[in-house]
Amino acid sequence: MRFAINHISAPKLPLAEFFAMCRRLGVSEVEIRNDIPDVLGTMSAAEVRAEAAAQGITILSINALYPFNLWSGDLPDRALRMADYAAECGAQALVMCPLNDGQKVAHSAVVAALDAMKPILSERGMTGLVEPLGFPISSLRTKAEAIAAMTEADEDGTYLLMHDTFHHHLAGETVFYPNRTGLVHISGVTDPAVAVDDMLDAHRVLVDGADRLENIEQIRALLAGGYAGPFSFEPFAQQVHDLDDPEAALRESMDHIRAALA
Repeated sequence: MRFAINHISAPKLPLAEFFAMCRRLGVSEVEIRNDIPDVLGTMSAAEVRAEAAAQGITILSINALYPFNLWSGDLPDRALRMADYAAECGAQALVMCPLNDGQKVAHSAVVAALDAMKPILSERGMTGLVEPLGFPISSLRTKAEAIAAMTEADEDGTYLLMHDTFHHHLAGETVFYPNRTGLVHISGVTDPAVAVDDMLDAHRVLVDGADRLENIEQIRALLAGGYAGPFSFEPFAQQVHDLDDPEAALRESMDHIRAALA
């Protein structure tokens, strides 16, 4: 297996320092963001591309287009701007997250949004990584739902799944789609007191021996099924963001995962 690192793993590091940390960890594939931290709002795409080239970094994706499944309002314009930025900075994909506020979104609306987004991605040679969110209030909770919409909207592989170990566990999913998966997000939950339905991004830490999400089992199943892409760290917990030495913490988590899989 190989690792990637999402910038949210060390959001206090400027991009150049984040890239340098990744290389010291033996990682050359990363994800950048438009929220925590907001690279898109603070650096030009040309600057990002130049820094990545200088450090031998591949930008897997930009996180995230939200809510991709409601193709209305300013979403089409935001999608175009994000896709242009991604293409210019050299990112391979856009992560696409569904509405997560308790409102229902019909299957037909998801398909329509994927149909509308497809030429934007295709014209730039990019992939759309569709990421179901397992929260109870999510409008697209499961990979099965996502696969159904992707299959209806896409015949040429423009869309792939984002398998997120946190959301897989929250949604109670048991089926894996390794051949339809383009990237995997990994994070753990170690708090023994929080119920699964109450788990939030704020609970997401680096994977260690106290993990409740069965990350090792999920990783093992994906690898056994033929998934050959990277596993990208995506912890949201403030306690991770505040670490004085995120590099050491990431190395420790990598070592734990490798040892558990051995």
